[in-house]
Amino acid sequence: MSTTEQRTGAPSRPAPGASSTPAPAADSEKPPAEAPIPSGPGALRRLPAQALPGLARTLRRRLLEICSRTGGHLGPNLGVVELTIALHREFRSPAEPIVFDTGHQAYVHKMLTGRADLPGLRSAGGTSGYPDRRESAHDLVENSHASGSIAWAHGLDRAHRLAGQKGAAVAVIGDGALTGGVGLEALNELAADVGSRTVVVVNDNTRSYAPTVGGLARHLAALRSGDVAPGDDVFSALGLTYIGPVDGHDHEALAVAMAQARRAAEDQQRSGVVVHLVTRKGAGFARAESDAVDQWHATGPFALEGEDGAPAATDTWTSRLGAAVLDAAREDQRVVAISAAMVDPVGLTPMQQEMPERVIDVGIAEQLALDTAAGLSAGGRRPVVPLYATFLGRAHDQLLLDLALHREDVVLTLDRAGVTGDDGPSHHGIWDLGLAAQVPGLTLWAPRDGERLLAAVPDAFATPGPSIVRFPKGACPPEIPAASEIPAGDLLAGRPGVPVDVLLVSIGALAGRAIEAARTIEREWPDVNVLVLDPVRALPLGEELVDLAAAARSVVTLEDGIADRGIGAALALRVATRATVASPAPPLRTLGITQEFVPHAKRDAILAEQGLDAAGIAETLRGLIA
Repeated sequence: MSTTEQRTGAPSRPAPGASSTPAPAADSEKPPAEAPIPSGPGALRRLPAQALPGLARTLRRRLLEICSRTGGHLGPNLGVVELTIALHREFRSPAEPIVFDTGHQAYVHKMLTGRADLPGLRSAGGTSGYPDRRESAHDLVENSHASGSIAWAHGLDRAHRLAGQKGAAVAVIGDGALTGGVGLEALNELAADVGSRTVVVVNDNTRSYAPTVGGLARHLAALRSGDVAPGDDVFSALGLTYIGPVDGHDHEALAVAMAQARRAAEDQQRSGVVVHLVTRKGAGFARAESDAVDQWHATGPFALEGEDGAPAATDTWTSRLGAAVLDAAREDQRVVAISAAMVDPVGLTPMQQEMPERVIDVGIAEQLALDTAAGLSAGGRRPVVPLYATFLGRAHDQLLLDLALHREDVVLTLDRAGVTGDDGPSHHGIWDLGLAAQVPGLTLWAPRDGERLLAAVPDAFATPGPSIVRFPKGACPPEIPAASEIPAGDLLAGRPGVPVDVLLVSIGALAGRAIEAARTIEREWPDVNVLVLDPVRALPLGEELVDLAAAARSVVTLEDGIADRGIGAALALRVATRATVASPAPPLRTLGITQEFVPHAKRDAILAEQGLDAAGIAETLRGLIA
């Protein structure tokens, strides 16, 4: 179980002796007096340098107070306090844009650009947990999927130069995000652009969720330790100007480095600039700094003082997945797990602890993960690649043309599928079903409860070709047993063997809502037969399911993905192709998420707004019956 999940609702207990307040400055016996948060970057630049340590202390205290109430990405933001102050003192945002990668490290940026209290953080109608253009001109790129900031900043810089505008463009990228393909591609392209005014700030805290892996991580470590001679760094070798390493918590050193970066960026004989800053994730909060798993990368609400009272939730979809993958690995020595820098959040920690040689972390590189899995499969292994559902889109080409085209036996598990809630439009896992439905030969399970998840994983390993097991975020619901089993799937409600007025096909974790809606209709119209069916294996569509749907008087499909492109849409097409004048297709409604970017709010609230709660489903059923 991930540390993030342990802290959701009930954070992990503080380590013995851990402080709940920001630590004092390392070079002072007494903490600096707090300073008010300025109203904007202009006011920040007018502050005397001696006020900055106090401002940093204020920002950390405010971050702790806010995140203790709302939850959020605490560790990353505690680590960039001094860095963000220095950026806004040297560069004139928004004219000189600052692009944060990944955007969850932008809380301090928001606080310094007029949103000091982060009002309503991650709640409906409140401040987003990522940069958001609707909130401020200083928020240019939402960029919550890692590794894109350098390309964004360089593109902005090119546009400004073409328009004759002055000034730099800044990308803030972590050492973990720098392992992503597009980040490395952008560095390669930037190095060839003589005259570029792009400044790349590498926020090197040695980790994303977990410690950063790979050759670049080793090179950064060598730079930090002074084992690389000046000019022998990889950035200089590419043709970039390298500045560093610099203590990312030293205000004076940061000011000098940022001014040096500006001068280098204005030199028309150079290409881009790389400023290498060394920071501590969770800096100033002992409970975060001492957390070995992810240094409080993300947290639910927590107690600032003392021990937390409520026990942590343990029976989550993620923990069930982790147990199922470990069981599969114990049963079959060919099973190998691949992670894209998220071993713990996707449930692989138990397997990593027991058999570390069979868990491979490739960094923030989903395309690489799937192609590595393809090679492992071709070599006789049985790879499993656990991802967040939202990140599958980054590797759709590999899913389609490397795994599916070659019929490689690879299992993908998609955590946080469907509506996820607080992290907003970039993190809702609502696109995966639509993508999967277009892939020939792919098999997909969307289990309705934890028991079906435990069964789906071995079924996926036993199925030839690529397969997906997808499930939502959070605690598992109570088990939903089948009333009976038929060739088309599990019947969950209704009366089999009599004419079906409405066939309600439920895909995944919305099954409980479907059953409740069907029972509501049964109470209102006792003679109406609403048959609730879980097909168990959602893709490929079975002929038995198509037969059942074609014979029903009406059909409703239910899924927590895009309604126009998912399983329901595929079923509607199959049923329509059978229709004739003598035997027309029944009316079929696809219930799902509208094809739009859904803002952040609680999962249940979003589902209700989309008509995917029991009341909304029942209303759709009434419309068909009437």
